[in-house]
Amino acid sequence: MHTSRLLVRSGLTLAAAAALPAALAGPSAAASGISVSTAGSTVSVVTGMCSEINGSWGNAALLTGKQADFAQGRRAALAGTSVSQSAAWSGVGSGTYTVVVVCSSGSTAGTQSVIVSSGSGPAVPSTVSPAPSRGVLGGLGGAALDHGPLTLGIGAALAGTGAIATGRYLRRRSKPYRL
Repeated sequence: MHTSRLLVRSGLTLAAAAALPAALAGPSAAASGISVSTAGSTVSVVTGMCSEINGSWGNAALLTGKQADFAQGRRAALAGTSVSQSAAWSGVGSGTYTVVVVCSSGSTAGTQSVIVSSGSGPAVPSTVSPAPSRGVLGGLGGAALDHGPLTLGIGAALAGTGAIATGRYLRRRSKPYRL
């Protein structure tokens, strides 16, 4: 009886722990609706998420690390068909950039970071400067994000709870007369 209760509690705890990262990540964990590529000093973006409204598919912006707003970046109008829309920027200097696509309906199709390493590209225009290097952007993107205090607090609480629960389980297990 006690063993079955323990197994049920453990199963529920494991299920909750497995679902928590996806719940905390929210909409940012969803796959981006854009595809960004570079070729030398040219950055291009392709999406299929936008629909044409009043002859416009929407806009895309190329943001540097210092720019936090869609309106501050180099903007390009999306062109294409109902299946695929695209935009491109040429003469982009070396650095880390963020590409943001906003459809004509006002919804954001996606956001994605890109590293440009153009060896012989033209000089960077005065309105765009490369972002400072942020090291290796490996993994599933966790290394590229600046997590806020709430996320870090929840992570610390989960790690602490796991350590306490493990210690308690091992202590109880070491006594053969208790379950």
